[in-house]
Amino acid sequence: MKRKVKDIIAAALTRAHGAGVLPSPDFPPIEVEEPRIEAHGDFSTNIAMVMASIQKMAPRKIAEGIVGAIDALADPDGLVARTEIAGPGFINFFIAPAAWGPVLEQVHAAGDRYGASSMGGGRKAQVEFVSANPTGPLHVGHGRGAAVGDAVANILAFCGFDVQKEYYINDSGRQIRTLGRSVFLRYKQGLGQGQTFPDDCYQGEYIRELAAAIQEDKGDALLHESEDEAVAYCARRAAAEILSGIQADLKDFGVGFDRWFSEQDLVEEGKVDAAIAELKEKGTVYEKDDALWFRTTDYGDEKDRVVVRGNGQTTYFASDIAYHRDKFDRGFDRVIDVWGADHHGYIPRMSAGVQAMGVDRDRFQVILVHLVNLLRSGQPVAMSTRAGEFVTLREVVDEVGRDAARFLFLTRHYESPLDFDLELAKKKTNDNPVYYVQYVHARIASIFAKGEAMGATPAVRIEAPSPGLLTAAEEIALIKALSRYPEVVENSAALLEPHRLTYFLMSLATLFHAYYNKHRVLTDERDLSQARLYLALAVQSVIRNGLSLLGVSAPEKM
Repeated sequence: MKRKVKDIIAAALTRAHGAGVLPSPDFPPIEVEEPRIEAHGDFSTNIAMVMASIQKMAPRKIAEGIVGAIDALADPDGLVARTEIAGPGFINFFIAPAAWGPVLEQVHAAGDRYGASSMGGGRKAQVEFVSANPTGPLHVGHGRGAAVGDAVANILAFCGFDVQKEYYINDSGRQIRTLGRSVFLRYKQGLGQGQTFPDDCYQGEYIRELAAAIQEDKGDALLHESEDEAVAYCARRAAAEILSGIQADLKDFGVGFDRWFSEQDLVEEGKVDAAIAELKEKGTVYEKDDALWFRTTDYGDEKDRVVVRGNGQTTYFASDIAYHRDKFDRGFDRVIDVWGADHHGYIPRMSAGVQAMGVDRDRFQVILVHLVNLLRSGQPVAMSTRAGEFVTLREVVDEVGRDAARFLFLTRHYESPLDFDLELAKKKTNDNPVYYVQYVHARIASIFAKGEAMGATPAVRIEAPSPGLLTAAEEIALIKALSRYPEVVENSAALLEPHRLTYFLMSLATLFHAYYNKHRVLTDERDLSQARLYLALAVQSVIRNGLSLLGVSAPEKM
């Protein structure tokens, strides 16, 4: 509808110029917005004010010329019921109630593709997310990152991008060695080789469990090997078991990946060394104090960064340079990384690495996901990462369910901290956002079942209603909301902001609940009942569509 209003304005501008009302044929891009105040109409434009300097006329005079040129030729479908000029020259448009009908036909015709677009043009996009080190189970913060990354990927694919989801496994380097050492020390303690457990080792009961499993399998055999060999064995086995648990947790959370990419493979295939050698040849990497440094300051970073330490070991940054080089070598037009907010300072150096490869900086984007404050009935849930005490994603999903967890993780912009109340997430009331939205889908399914039992036309055969049947203010409000859905999806894709979709679904649910409480869908008038069923089915379809993009189910019964 917004596009149609733009077309009407464009036609009116042409006609006004042709009639000599507007002297200049130069017209700037037309912007149309929805007024925040309902009394100001369905749409509004400031085109008259934008054109004032071009036309050398007062904005209100221009607005009068535009309004006067909106006739049957400019608006052949009779969409505009009336217009009004407000303030210095805003033009407000009031759409005829019957003109909203085609929106419902579009929803029904497109089905589960309503809102899809071709904005991506088939360009290849990679979304890499979660990528937690296999040194411990996923915690609730990882869950938020998983929900965000998965929803972003789904929305981009829906908007015409060729999307691949990827998990980068940090299975090489210092943290994996620390994991092996942590497990080996617990293993020794289990065999009576008591010694203190260092603070820099991984804490938590899961380390004891891994050590106990190794002891059950190997007995005291590791005590007879060199410590380096024993630690390496513990590291490999523990990382493999932890990664298997991560994969299971993500699967149960509804998150799948097209590729699990191993850092160890990157090292073994020589890609890290090759990337460093290439940058050294370019002069981007230089030697100082027995180490190799990357001139990240040439690309806006605050200081240069080490890529190879004095002891010959490569840094995580070196691996990340090689990894992102590999991403672009695979032909991705856009690379989107989802990181925790504590990695904010890492963005400039990674951007430097991308630019040093000769890749346009704009092809690399980072989404920073902020912390989750876990609550129970409004009170903080005590956690201590240092002591290894944290709430895992598995515990949250087991307690509140996948749908509630995913939806609540997406209710706020990922750059804002999120309060996640476990008790609220379990409620079967309208206070729970996911229940509030899902219940609309289930309620409409119940209405259709009741309608068919009463002899109404089956949902699959309901035809578009005659103009004039859906004219109640609440019905128009619902249709207007449905008309906005494609724009909401496209904006969510363009800005990488899935919370826009969550907010839309909650708003749509509010409108439907208000409509249902005021109007009976199934009435004594068959045509009116069919028209309202047609509207309800469109609402149900969009609810299901939006929930699907968020990775949330749309139940028929609740």
